[in-house]
Amino acid sequence: MAQATDFNNDCLRIDYCGLSMDSPIVLLSGCVGFGEEYTRVKGFSNRDVGAVVLKGTTLEPRLGNSPHRISETPMGMLNAIGLQNPGVDTVVDEILPGLDFSETRFMANVCGSTIEDYAAVTRRFDDSAIDAIEINISCPNIKEGGVQFGNVPEMSARVVEACRAQTSKPIITKLSPNQTDIRENARLCIEAGSDGLAVINTVTGMAIDVERRKPVIGNVHGGLSGPAIKPIALLKVQEVYEVAGPHNVPIIGQGGIVTAEDALEFLIAGATTVGVGTALFYDPLVCVKINAGISDYLKRHEMSSVAGLVGTLAL
Repeated sequence: MAQATDFNNDCLRIDYCGLSMDSPIVLLSGCVGFGEEYTRVKGFSNRDVGAVVLKGTTLEPRLGNSPHRISETPMGMLNAIGLQNPGVDTVVDEILPGLDFSETRFMANVCGSTIEDYAAVTRRFDDSAIDAIEINISCPNIKEGGVQFGNVPEMSARVVEACRAQTSKPIITKLSPNQTDIRENARLCIEAGSDGLAVINTVTGMAIDVERRKPVIGNVHGGLSGPAIKPIALLKVQEVYEVAGPHNVPIIGQGGIVTAEDALEFLIAGATTVGVGTALFYDPLVCVKINAGISDYLKRHEMSSVAGLVGTLAL
């Protein structure tokens, strides 16, 4: 296992939903498989991140969507993997035992086509070593379930309520940007029992092959991620913080974070932690650089903790 790069660990430590993290960086679901993929990258260490969110997991195994599943876009990436995964029983029984929970926090990402599916997967993860459960109610690249639940606040709250009844572990609800009022969705999810929020999921988009006059993505549409969506994500974090901040409900701010400055913007806007995903595909060691940059910023501004930055935007 590679050794973590030297930076000021003390100032980067943060609490998220009662979980103590050595860094405010969270590796996002779908970008690091089930937590073991990046350990094979020379120079990478799970100790450089506060938490890892595992790949989206459903009740039964899924093969995912037909190809093509990924398309590069200007300053971003369009994906429609379709939640390919081996099913929750395999994840709990075979994958989780192989993860080193002494290195970082691991969060499950729960997906489903029905409210009952979400509840059943949550119940299975409750009886496991997983540290927290992220509810993916906003996946834009499957044809059933996620988008419908995530874009209707009342439906989002029903999913959260059903999952809350199945676990005592921290629940984090992943909110969609593809809705009319993200503040209302956040409010109802908090009332339903969500301990934290992840803001935002990918933005729905598409790409067209002009020669064939057909969609590039086999699923027709998919989720746009990467720097292209950062201004959207930053605004949504600031809006959700208006609702979540007074209730002390922490936010994972995510969407296009590539540099330490990006991460700092999200923290100032109201995020307690920051999610890194698409950037890992072209720079697997980007987390080391972001940690160092945040640490340097805190030192220059004579701040002792990253927590002191959260929600400090002057309006």
